[in-house]
Amino acid sequence: MKQTLAVGIDIGGTNTAFGIVDRRGNILEQGSISTKGHKDIDGYIKAIYDALKPLMDSVIGRILGIGVGAPNGNFYKGTIEFAPNLPWKGIIPLGEKLKEKFQLPVQVTNDANAAAEGEMAFGAAKGMKNFIMITLGTGLGSGIVINGNLVYGHDGFAGELGHVIVEKNGRLCGCGRKGCLETYVSATGIVRTVNELLSARSEESILRNIPVENLNSKDITIAAAKGDKLAQEAVDFTTTILGQSLANYIAFSAPEAFILFGGLARAGDLILEPTKRHMEENVLQIWQNKVDIVGSDLNEDDAAILGASALVWEIPAIN
Repeated sequence: MKQTLAVGIDIGGTNTAFGIVDRRGNILEQGSISTKGHKDIDGYIKAIYDALKPLMDSVIGRILGIGVGAPNGNFYKGTIEFAPNLPWKGIIPLGEKLKEKFQLPVQVTNDANAAAEGEMAFGAAKGMKNFIMITLGTGLGSGIVINGNLVYGHDGFAGELGHVIVEKNGRLCGCGRKGCLETYVSATGIVRTVNELLSARSEESILRNIPVENLNSKDITIAAAKGDKLAQEAVDFTTTILGQSLANYIAFSAPEAFILFGGLARAGDLILEPTKRHMEENVLQIWQNKVDIVGSDLNEDDAAILGASALVWEIPAIN
């Protein structure tokens, strides 16, 4: 009997990646289309159908369903709701439209929850029933798993740890509030920290040679690894806030581990080790030295597709 397969779709603000995945996490076929190039949702659905259908025809009859990870994806409703970085505004019935077009079951969730699904099925969280996924990209996303199940809350949007306020009247966040964690701990947040330090200080730093508009988190972590004092200060500031926040998050779900993923996490031990240290300094004694912080085991280019495809095995009609 031929192995069953799933389609994983990852919707980003710029591009949409997709692939056909087996239960072991092997991507058999994959491709991408532009997201921002389709201002109309129906035109986007047609474009993704036209790109995916030839790949699906090569394994006809073996596809069980479609999983989608998207910003502000609502697991309960199959909708994308008020996503600021997508071209379609308001509430978009994405799951319904994909189901109608492909004639397959569809499951939708937000991108961080999809990443957590991928880690649980194929990556560093395989075998874990209690962990928190932290994605450190442009913002800070999170997926909370308790007793083997993702936490969605009553409305499908639970787990927005990036929007816990860590500094009263702090930095303005894209959500409209001030002081959210992601304004300090994210690829964008650490760049904001460095720009503040460069403006306030006169000391030498190799980061001064990079135009402000080109500076990114990779430049900062590379400079820190080379011993640049200002870059190291920015990393310490960032990991202090992250470690303190993780210590607080342990208090409500007692995870076995935090899995860190995304651009900033790619710096490895430069980020992981001080974050762990600051977490241990602030966690309640009953949890000291019980919770790991580890990097993702998944290839970053494939992780989003794998995470989205893992949603398919959770669709009730399939199981």
